Amino acid sequence: QVQLVESGGGLVQAGGSLRLSCDTSKRTFSSRFMGWFRQTPGKEREFVAKISWSGGFTNYADSVKGRFTISRDNAKNTMYLQMDSLKPEDTAVYYCNADPPDPKSWGQGTQVPVSS
Repeated sequence: QVQLVESGGGLVQAGGSLRLSCDTSKRTFSSRFMGWFRQTPGKEREFVAKISWSGGFTNYADSVKGRFTISRDNAKNTMYLQMDSLKPEDTAVYYCNADPPDPKSWGQGTQVPVSS
């Protein structure tokens, strides 16, 4: 199975910004939404944000609302997560997938360590 590929992670200081990218070109989804998820050690993977295929609808977890922005560029087969005003509690491995997720499509994720 071909996995989704996330990129753009890296060490950032609290209050800083990062933009994550998700290459969606290798998978075909029937779900109406694509989304970003994250996971920290000892915790379950959690929902972060989702976007409709057209980009006309977005939804965010309360913990990131007002700070993160999800978007997509269908011409580039890429989905983005712009993360601003990062907090140490945002530290996690970030994944992209359909929403509801396709269990066969989880990739390696991209690490986002936020230092205080």
